[in-house]
Amino acid sequence: MRFFGYDIKKHAPKTYPFTAGLALGGGGARGFAHAGAIEALLEVGLKPQILAGVSAGSVVAVMHAAGIPPRKMLQLFEKLKFSSLTSFGMPKGGLFSLEKFQDFLHHTIPYDRLEQLPIPTVVCATDLEKGRKVAFSTGAIPEVVAASCCIPIAFKPIEIDGVRYVDGGVLGNLPCWAIRNKCKFLIGVNVSPLIDRPVSNTLMDVSMRSYELITKNNTWEDMAMADMMISTEEIAQYKVFDLKGITGVFDSGYRDTMNYLRSRGLKPKHNK
Repeated sequence: MRFFGYDIKKHAPKTYPFTAGLALGGGGARGFAHAGAIEALLEVGLKPQILAGVSAGSVVAVMHAAGIPPRKMLQLFEKLKFSSLTSFGMPKGGLFSLEKFQDFLHHTIPYDRLEQLPIPTVVCATDLEKGRKVAFSTGAIPEVVAASCCIPIAFKPIEIDGVRYVDGGVLGNLPCWAIRNKCKFLIGVNVSPLIDRPVSNTLMDVSMRSYELITKNNTWEDMAMADMMISTEEIAQYKVFDLKGITGVFDSGYRDTMNYLRSRGLKPKHNK
């Protein structure tokens, strides 16, 4: 079975609710490469009918599903700072709180709940106490996205219906697992390249480097599930919480994705 010239993975089911799915991995501010990747995919005619996102990927997934254009996503964030979306959260649970981030999502996304989105979207998080991956297909968008983005130690866990959740990347930083059995053709986008770098002796930097190592190790199985796997290696230079460089991250995501698509014979449907 083929789609856009690609062989469909043999381990996928024979019947599917959707034709094309898109799984967007975590990566902090590097997640804006997802917006660039979506712009490139749309230009060649690849339009996902179902989305899954982890951490930063969940932010882009719900915004795309809500009808927010990729470059509008960039505009919404490019004037913000880390302090615009967080507040100091010590002494319990984490260094920072994501309440400001939830308020931002509430006022930015024109839908309240996942099940209202025009494109079905799955947001993935980690159940902190049971130690398992969770895929939300319903629920309040600000809550479930904040839960998916809640990097341990950096942020306080998000409580939903009495259950505490942390970042979905802890157990699975690429959410192919969440929609593999729902779509005939699955595209995965990884925005968390791992490179050698110096690590300062601060709590935040040690915890973030540890998190990078964890997420790198837990993506291999999901990468193998995808029919088309796109990686944005050149964004490794950008820091996870640095919003100043998101225009460059967006451009890299677009460029890397378009180069990948062109190398496989897929071209824009019209000239820009």
